[in-house]
Amino acid sequence: MQAQVREWFERRTSGLADWSPTQVLAAKNAADVTVSVVLPALNEEATVGAIVEAIGRELVERTPLVDELLVIDSGSTDRTAERAFAAGARVVPRDDVLPRIPSVPGKGEVLWRSLLVSTGDLVVFVDADLERFRPEIVVGLLGPLLADPDVALVKGLYDRPLTNGGSVLPAGGGRVTELVARPLLNLHWPELAGVVQPLAGEYAARRELLEQLPFPCGYGVEIALLVDTLALRGLDAIAQVDLGSRHHRHQDDAALGRMAAQIWQAASARFGRSVPGRAHPAPPATLTQFTRIDGEIEVATHDVTGRERPPVMTLPEYRAHRAVLDARTRTA
Repeated sequence: MQAQVREWFERRTSGLADWSPTQVLAAKNAADVTVSVVLPALNEEATVGAIVEAIGRELVERTPLVDELLVIDSGSTDRTAERAFAAGARVVPRDDVLPRIPSVPGKGEVLWRSLLVSTGDLVVFVDADLERFRPEIVVGLLGPLLADPDVALVKGLYDRPLTNGGSVLPAGGGRVTELVARPLLNLHWPELAGVVQPLAGEYAARRELLEQLPFPCGYGVEIALLVDTLALRGLDAIAQVDLGSRHHRHQDDAALGRMAAQIWQAASARFGRSVPGRAHPAPPATLTQFTRIDGEIEVATHDVTGRERPPVMTLPEYRAHRAVLDARTRTA
């Protein structure tokens, strides 16, 4: 590890025990900022309600750290929206946000649209498929943002247990991270080699950072936000918090392959931006995969086009939204 990265790692890495709810709430009040927690959700009826209930009980009612709890439903066909609403979240269908631009499938698409309907100065993203969720995750992610105005993006880090049949392996659940994201960062953005979980779905950021960044529509969003924050603000604007273990359902290898392809798309789009003058060919927009069915090899081709949305600040609708938020701040 480079000396610069090691120094960053030691200074910008903390744990949940470093951030008590009382301490973080006091820092929030002193900074006079608001907090939105956003859950992107697609068919997560089994877990979304418990996450919303825990945040509402502990961080809205008991310790008023969260001002807005928002679930963006990405076209669920189960009872995700119903469960989230019953648990106390404000639920917004993805397609109701910025309807003049037709939505496309993908996690990044949902996160991008959430900026047009959320209100917090600080935005915490939490995946809706987490099992054994602990609300102190939100507290920990907010801690570095509220303790240091130079920090703009806080990534969660954690162990990824892997369920294998009837056994649970203590690690091994982060296959795309280890096989794709980490080699990419070490090769092309070595300053980010100290980020333990670059693809973490649990992270927090300042709105004024997020509104300046483009969002890949798919699974490339996390690596893109990390790389683009480095380019815009520098390594010292990034911090990470050890959240312990993350339990969630795992995808099969074919789904992980499609995820990896989208991450390559997002990274490839940034190669030339980070090193001026360096050309890099655009990767293919499709991924061909194979399965054996009844003894025959079946071929499936999937669209993994690296679509990106522009920074929301370029949209007139968002500028109007931001003007309303700023007006509320002035009159508060």
